[in-house]
Amino acid sequence: MKVWARRLRSAVLAGVILFTAACSGSHVPAGSNIGAVSPLPPDAAEITAPPQGPAEGSCDVETSLRPGLQPKPLAVPPSSPMAAILARGRLRVGVDQNTYLFGFRDPVSGELKGFDIDLAREIARDLFDDPNKIELRTLTAQDRSTALQSKQVDMVVRTFTATCERRRDVDFSTVYYYAPERFLVVKGSGITDGASAGGKRLCVLNGSSSVAAVFALPKRPKVIGVTNWTDCLVALQQGQVDAIFGDEPILYGLMAQDHNLSIVGESLGTGAYAVGLPKGSDQLVRFVNGVLERVRGDGTWQRIYSADLGVIGPPPAPPTPKYNG
Repeated sequence: MKVWARRLRSAVLAGVILFTAACSGSHVPAGSNIGAVSPLPPDAAEITAPPQGPAEGSCDVETSLRPGLQPKPLAVPPSSPMAAILARGRLRVGVDQNTYLFGFRDPVSGELKGFDIDLAREIARDLFDDPNKIELRTLTAQDRSTALQSKQVDMVVRTFTATCERRRDVDFSTVYYYAPERFLVVKGSGITDGASAGGKRLCVLNGSSSVAAVFALPKRPKVIGVTNWTDCLVALQQGQVDAIFGDEPILYGLMAQDHNLSIVGESLGTGAYAVGLPKGSDQLVRFVNGVLERVRGDGTWQRIYSADLGVIGPPPAPPTPKYNG
């Protein structure tokens, strides 16, 4: 449980003790100023300016380099980025641990699981002939590009939507998942679409490109950014926000943890998830796109979708790759 949530519980307990003491004849001094306790995490803050959305900019966000002749595991070209990874003995991948269905820590085993985790293991499989030759490094959404630029990780597989703004700093694979952007609300809240969300308090993830869509609503909501999706879930359950806005598959993961919630409204946009890679690493981009070609073609994509995202429904066809060279 997060520190702020423990503090909230302690504050509530203290309030109960104080109330009990008052009922038993204890006196609270006149003029005592007992402030209200806010269950929002300490880093929650209002977002007043939108980021660049997935559809904004002059680039084609979905195109990537065409894979060449895909090398066999353990037999990559010398002096390539893949050879350096093999020499290290493990693939370092930036992932999430707080997004149920895509990247989360299993409470029983303590292992990281989800669609993104399984996809990262497929890349390790095609490098090492072993999906377990991998080092999973947890990142916040805001740290994804920085981690690639500083060489902390070899790649990022973390619900990473390709945008023109991000392409200035990092490269992307072809798209491996399309994510509509919608609202998650408490059932019976009265919020049913973008119009009824106007003027309400919306929780979003800091660093998420989907935030741009809510700033385009005719009546702008109050947008509150947090570090993890689970922070949004608790804020909604505590009544500190009226809705959560984000990618539909992520909202399904939150809804699976609280059946009193419902996903509503037409999609306000679509995120195109792709593997993030260091800028200028053309050989590695082509290799990863080769892995994605295999995953789409041999049924692996559908298999891990069914295993990790089955709560959303039966697997659709995987995204068709777009190549530019």
